[in-house]
Amino acid sequence: MLTFFESPLNVLNLSSKVLVAGLVMLLAGIYGAYLYEGHMAIALLVAMHALTILGPTLIKIGYVMRLLAQYRLRGPRLILQTA
Repeated sequence: MLTFFESPLNVLNLSSKVLVAGLVMLLAGIYGAYLYEGHMAIALLVAMHALTILGPTLIKIGYVMRLLAQYRLRGPRLILQTA
């Protein structure tokens, strides 16, 4: 499993999926918790509010994964110092 994360292309692909999942969770949570006008069980309402927290968390994790994968794909850069 750890070899999966050694490839920056695998991490980049996974980060895209995590970003989409986070966005879907956020939008479903917003709709269910704030926009839906029907009656729902209290457990479902709590779950919808939890999605409004978990969705942005996944978005942040996916974004950081994407940044790290892009950095690793770019490779080491030579930094020139001027004295």
